[in-house]
Amino acid sequence: MLKTTAEKKRPPPVKVLSGQLRTGQSRGTADSGDAYVIRLGRGRSLLVSLVWMQGTVLDVQLDRNTVLLMDETGTFAVQGVNTIPKGKPCLSQGKYVMVMGVIQAVSPEPVIRAVKMADLSELAALHRRMWKLEVEDLQQAMA
Repeated sequence: MLKTTAEKKRPPPVKVLSGQLRTGQSRGTADSGDAYVIRLGRGRSLLVSLVWMQGTVLDVQLDRNTVLLMDETGTFAVQGVNTIPKGKPCLSQGKYVMVMGVIQAVSPEPVIRAVKMADLSELAALHRRMWKLEVEDLQQAMA
C-alpha cells in the first residue's frame, strides 16, 4: 500500500489518555498531518496526530466499522477496525486492547482511525496498572 507524504513524515505514536484528547485543540495541518495540541499540566503541551491508546472494548459495531473503547479517563471510538490485519481477535466486548491510529476528532468524544490493534487481554491487569504511568513517562520525556 502506498503511503501519502504526510503518512511517511508522521512521527511515532504518542501515548495518550482519552481525557487528554477530549480537551485537545486543533492546530490544523502540521508536517505530520492533522495535529492537535494536548495539555500536559504545568503549562506544558504536546502536538500530536498519531496516537497509541489502550482500553477495554465496550461495544463492537462491525456494520459501522467501529468499536467503542474505555480507558480510565473516558470513552473513545475507533474506526476502520474491519481493515486492520489480525485485528479481528480484538473485536470482542470485554477485551483489553491497544490501538495505534490517527486522530479524526477530539470532541465531544475522541475518534481514532486505527492503523494497528493488538489484544492485551492475557495480561490485562498488568497493562491497566502500568498504562497511566507509561503515558506520563513518555509525555514527560517528549515535552
